[in-house]
Amino acid sequence: MDAREMKIKAAAAALAHVEHGMRLGIGTGSTAEEFVRLLAEKVADGFKVEGVPTSERTARLCVELGVPLKSLDELPELDLTIDGADELDAGLRLIKGGGGALLREKIVAATSARMIVIADESKLVETLGAFALPIEVNMFGLVSTRIAIEKTAAKLGLTGGLTLRQSGDGDFTTDGGHYIIDASFGRIPDAEALSSALNAIPGVVEHGLFLNMAALAIIAGPAGARELRATR
Repeated sequence: MDAREMKIKAAAAALAHVEHGMRLGIGTGSTAEEFVRLLAEKVADGFKVEGVPTSERTARLCVELGVPLKSLDELPELDLTIDGADELDAGLRLIKGGGGALLREKIVAATSARMIVIADESKLVETLGAFALPIEVNMFGLVSTRIAIEKTAAKLGLTGGLTLRQSGDGDFTTDGGHYIIDASFGRIPDAEALSSALNAIPGVVEHGLFLNMAALAIIAGPAGARELRATR
């Protein structure tokens, strides 16, 4: 089973949790896109959902495939969000934002009664941090914000490079008009402390640590998909 087949397995297992008539948060990324494709097939057969996309990219795919969409203002409370992750641990702590949609992803997840994460088994780690942590920052005061992130990390014993994300010939810009700094800490032993510290920096708009948000993870491997619930 190749990587895409595992993503499809995870997406199919997650789709079984989606009920007729649900208000659904729809995530961003390659695994979430497989979920959208499977969801679209059910919608074409008469299955009713209303979706809120977490990125312009996801919105375009949903429109293309016929999945009905609403804005979050139209559906400010959601029943379920299905989204991927760049990393997750046994406590269902996540790193998200590799695709640059972390702010909208976190807003949508926070408005949902339940969040299910779908991923292939390569994303499951013992300790978060091998994947660089995306930190969404305001364009104003970028250098000052970067220095503040460095100082905050040092206080927590974290080292590693901070890289301003690039796209093509220029700086990557999120759907919300912000920059992303990717922090290569290597290992984050206390994700809760780092989350709180980053939230206290005024120039940080949001970060990719999703803590205490996912109720269930569906992990796909060569043997199929399995469910993982948080052990905290």
